[in-house]
Amino acid sequence: MIERRIRSFVRREGRMTPAQQRALVEQWDRYGIDPGSGQLDLDAVFGRTAPRILEIGFGDGEALLTLAQAQPETDFLGIEVHRPGVGHLLLRAAALEIGNLRVICADAVEIVEQGLADAVLDRIQIYFPDPWPKARHHKRRLIQPPFAAQLARVLQPGGQLHLATDWEDYALHILAVLDAVPELVNTADGFAPRPLWRPPTKFERRGQRLGHDVWDLLFERRM
Repeated sequence: MIERRIRSFVRREGRMTPAQQRALVEQWDRYGIDPGSGQLDLDAVFGRTAPRILEIGFGDGEALLTLAQAQPETDFLGIEVHRPGVGHLLLRAAALEIGNLRVICADAVEIVEQGLADAVLDRIQIYFPDPWPKARHHKRRLIQPPFAAQLARVLQPGGQLHLATDWEDYALHILAVLDAVPELVNTADGFAPRPLWRPPTKFERRGQRLGHDVWDLLFERRM
């Protein structure tokens, strides 16, 4: 009997605007990646060799777009499972003529485990992942020991793993998981100050309106 992996997400497509739907159709060949069964050749995907940053669960993509627009010398890869957010990002990227951005609409765990070679990324950023706050749902949280080990594997030596959450319980869980990965080292004594380069996200602003604090975690792959 094959054991089914517990996923960290539930597909909640919500309402997709006609413009988002059109962008998915018209801009996918330009920005989208349909992963096959093997590992991605990122040099071929982007048409160059450059620093590479992966964002997992980019939501509406505005934070990712801000970074890509500000750093044209760096390539950005975004993974998001919810199609309206992907459509929103493609619509905005096309309007701004962003060339250093590619998108995958799939399960990030599967992409990292099966689609990325060792030491191919300079930074991984995961901002405000679903906290699954109920105790019986904690097993659905994205950051678990096996996936943390995979994240470390695909980082270059000295590469960064940056996470942010507005749920203290999840922040403590992430800190404990990452501290246990031998290949990773915490750059701070516990939680890190918010880096100035991290743009605010829609989920962060919503949490702040509710009075939530934010915890940043910044680890590096050992040299």
